[in-house]
Amino acid sequence: MSRSEYSQNWARNLTYAASAIHAPTSLGEAQRLVAASPKIRALGSQHSFNAIADTSFELISLRNLPREIEIDRDRLSVSVSAGTKYGEFCADLHAAGFALPNLASLPHISVAGTCATATHGSGELLGNLATSVVGMDLIGPDGTIKHYDLADDPSLAATLGCLGIITRLTLQVEPTFDISQQVFFSLPLDTAVAEFDAIQASGYSVSLFTSWTSRLIEQVWIKSRNAVHRTSLFGASAATANVHPLPGADPINCTDQLGVVGPWHERLPHFKMGFTPSSGEELQTEYYVPRRLARAAIEAIWSVQAQIAPLLQISEIRSIAADRIWMSPCFGESAIAFHFTWRKDVAGVGNLLPMLDNLFGEFEGKPHWGKLFHMNSDRLSSVFPRIAEFARAVHSVDPSRKFSNAFMDQLLRPYCS
Repeated sequence: MSRSEYSQNWARNLTYAASAIHAPTSLGEAQRLVAASPKIRALGSQHSFNAIADTSFELISLRNLPREIEIDRDRLSVSVSAGTKYGEFCADLHAAGFALPNLASLPHISVAGTCATATHGSGELLGNLATSVVGMDLIGPDGTIKHYDLADDPSLAATLGCLGIITRLTLQVEPTFDISQQVFFSLPLDTAVAEFDAIQASGYSVSLFTSWTSRLIEQVWIKSRNAVHRTSLFGASAATANVHPLPGADPINCTDQLGVVGPWHERLPHFKMGFTPSSGEELQTEYYVPRRLARAAIEAIWSVQAQIAPLLQISEIRSIAADRIWMSPCFGESAIAFHFTWRKDVAGVGNLLPMLDNLFGEFEGKPHWGKLFHMNSDRLSSVFPRIAEFARAVHSVDPSRKFSNAFMDQLLRPYCS
């Protein structure tokens, strides 16, 4: 295989250190590779901005395995091969009369990698995408496949790549539904803070976009079940043409807005599947803050806006419901996620990270596992209360740490000795 296709992450801020990168074309080949390797990690759609997937040993991508989609109408579930991207099966699911409750902004990311890192969409009653997982199959250290039934106990749905190489996920579904989407301009930040709960409750999925250059939320994206049309939102005016989250950018690749009703999979993401995402000229950071602290966190971010704004393309604020997944940033408590899409200035963003980690640390902030952050293992342990249980589960499955790497060793080793 050509190594170049897999040698860097999507943003090209990280070149993988792996001694070998495998892309098997059959499940049996994948099992043999895992069994023969001393240490190996899974490589998803390469949208992580940090070294969580990296290793100095071997990487394995399952994107070349046959795509499998099986809908179980009686159990209201869909099983998909792990390397499948959301945009590659959601249309089939909709055509069969079913839907997932939520999707991320981009449909171009793999199901396994998305769930393994507890990646999310938006919605105060909607959990991260791993909350849909009711079962998973993984290749274990000896190459055999183990099935996990997570319907009643989802604790391990976000694996961080440590339990094995995920080959198949089973997701809970519901009857298909329609979504309409509207965008509103120029919501004062003071109003956003004062009416925070009402704004978050104003749609099925709500996103607030700001550049932190003034006390203004430049855009509010509201996705509603079925047809909803508003002329304003707390004084913010409704857009009269489709827009891009980045002011002035061409909205051609954004999902349809203006209240036009469409199926869930064509509205819940911000961007369409039928295009290649931007060429990676960006870096990303994201922190989750308990919802009860969100207003104070907004003001704290504003206090350092002079340091943030020069490096920022756009920032997005979203809500995610509480869940029962041990390594989810929303374990036990609903959260507000503060996302930062940076200009591709590796040194400049790197210099900001310690300040941001300290700022969000004051608000019990937790980082997105696949994005850039600076928290050390002690700080991470303090905000993930079930990390010891997770480490013990990993150790029981993989005592030789075949599926670990430097990133995970630093985090979990204190609990495995």
